[in-house]
Amino acid sequence: MDSQKTAPRPLPDFKPPAEPLEIPAYLHDTYWWAYEHPKAPGFWDHGFMINFILLGNYNRLVRAVLEEFPDGISGDMLQVSCAYGRLTPSLEEALTEGGHLDVIDILPTQLDTVRKKLKHVDDKVRLIQCDATALNCPDNSYDHVLMFFLPHEVPEKERRMAMSEAIRVTKPGGRIIFVEFTNPGFHPFRLYERLVFLLFEPFAVDMWRHELTYWFPEGHNCITLNHETYFGHFFQKLVVQKPSDSH
Repeated sequence: MDSQKTAPRPLPDFKPPAEPLEIPAYLHDTYWWAYEHPKAPGFWDHGFMINFILLGNYNRLVRAVLEEFPDGISGDMLQVSCAYGRLTPSLEEALTEGGHLDVIDILPTQLDTVRKKLKHVDDKVRLIQCDATALNCPDNSYDHVLMFFLPHEVPEKERRMAMSEAIRVTKPGGRIIFVEFTNPGFHPFRLYERLVFLLFEPFAVDMWRHELTYWFPEGHNCITLNHETYFGHFFQKLVVQKPSDSH
């Protein structure tokens, strides 16, 4: 008797835009030099440059994400916003046989940059142009959602919207993982980082003023599973779980 192949499970119903999306004004005005300019990836997307920005902690913070998946990434995962470096290829390598990764970003330039690093685009990984504040997919679509240094790059209104969307599309019992700056207290690099924020990251000082959950939607009921800090309380990883009785 011939064995029957199991039909592939359906992927999250994430619809790409019918036409290219308009770039938000805050992104164009504030970060054109870092992300939007066609030559930006060629300048910034290098390990030494990323580690310089993150004070030598980039690889450690990528490992902090992967440590949440000791047996590999199964189910469906959403990465909200591209990131320079090896984060997305590392997630691709960690996918199990049935695992799938969707990566969204508003900027085609960033999606093209990530595409060149991946081995299984349109197979195990989909790249979709989308605004993080309006995810074009149904509620409860993903087992895991990742925001890697996104909240500090958007204004408060958009930050609240993006976090609300991340929680909305996470399945009940699923996890949302954040890697971000946090208040470093009297860290010796505090003044240096404050200067960087002042010159280049005008929204990032919010990460020093409030915990990440401050921008969660009212009545979210997410459960904190893990909260760790790194480099002397300079960076943080927050892992929360959407309640299993959420609808």
